[in-house]
Amino acid sequence: MTDFENDNFLRACWKKETEFTPIWFMRQAGRYLESYRKVRAKNDVLTICKTPELSAKVTVDATTELGVDAAIIFADIMLPLEGIGQSFKLVDGVGPVVEKPVGRIEDVKAIGKFSPKDHVPFVTDAIQLAIQQLDGRVPLIGFSGAPFTLASYLIEGSPSREFTKTKKLMYSEPEAWRLLMTKLSSTVSDYLHAQIRAGVDAVQLFDSWSGCLSPSDYREFVLPFNKQIFERLKPGGVPRIHFGVGTAGILKAMRDAGGDVFGVDWRISIDEAWTILGHVAIQGNLDPAILLGANDLVHARSKDILSRISGRPGHIFNLGHGVLPDTPPEHAKNLVQFIHETTGTKR
Repeated sequence: MTDFENDNFLRACWKKETEFTPIWFMRQAGRYLESYRKVRAKNDVLTICKTPELSAKVTVDATTELGVDAAIIFADIMLPLEGIGQSFKLVDGVGPVVEKPVGRIEDVKAIGKFSPKDHVPFVTDAIQLAIQQLDGRVPLIGFSGAPFTLASYLIEGSPSREFTKTKKLMYSEPEAWRLLMTKLSSTVSDYLHAQIRAGVDAVQLFDSWSGCLSPSDYREFVLPFNKQIFERLKPGGVPRIHFGVGTAGILKAMRDAGGDVFGVDWRISIDEAWTILGHVAIQGNLDPAILLGANDLVHARSKDILSRISGRPGHIFNLGHGVLPDTPPEHAKNLVQFIHETTGTKR
């Protein structure tokens, strides 16, 4: 591990003893923070993502303001898709909207080859700038969407609750599905490798929507591709975090797909999840909506999570998903302080 003023996040990833339970948040830089809103008022999200100075700024500002134990580069999981010929827009209140959704094998065959150097140089530049500005204080996390999650956006055309179109292609056109997932797994592997080369200290695979699948469907249609990614990333030597939402029913299969750390949401108790996952590190799992409540409630729910961990090495405190836009920033800051004070003495 590289020397950091605060290396507790990395130590927890490797299941080593820590001075306190490390904590960071998904969607750490977001609309709930004034520092982000000031930048966002003058720039849309894609402009921030594609301007290394802005991406690095909101990344570092959020890390500093919250006092968390890891930074995560500000980007969007859709960014690599432009490089392979899939145009999209980020629509406020909706999310990613794909210009021409994928529906047939001809659409899949038209998907191009991804080149990090040519297609997302702004991400690796932002990583290098953020590392400079963090100046060894805390580690930096890179990330990507997983093949299934990216495929669901490409096929549905916009966020979905039922994923009907995705499942229809998966079940009715297996050749198209395998080709799409093969292309996306290659893209994701190359993208995360580029982030590791740029200097990130850990990577997270966001398979946000895989929880919509049955265990058997996950094993047949998703697991082989995620496993391939994690195996390709292993020589990079950084912790690999495997995260999904609503994944209580597929945790065993996710474990078999790979990863060093598993992020779980609030729909399963963290001790039960850890029993299923076995000898790995675990990240989670406070409901993000709890931060909308009073600090007493936040503390009580956080204590419950910590009591279920019982001091076992390898726990990273996090929310079960991203910070909600209406979250009072003081509640997030208070949670960070509470976790640090409850579990140890911060140096």
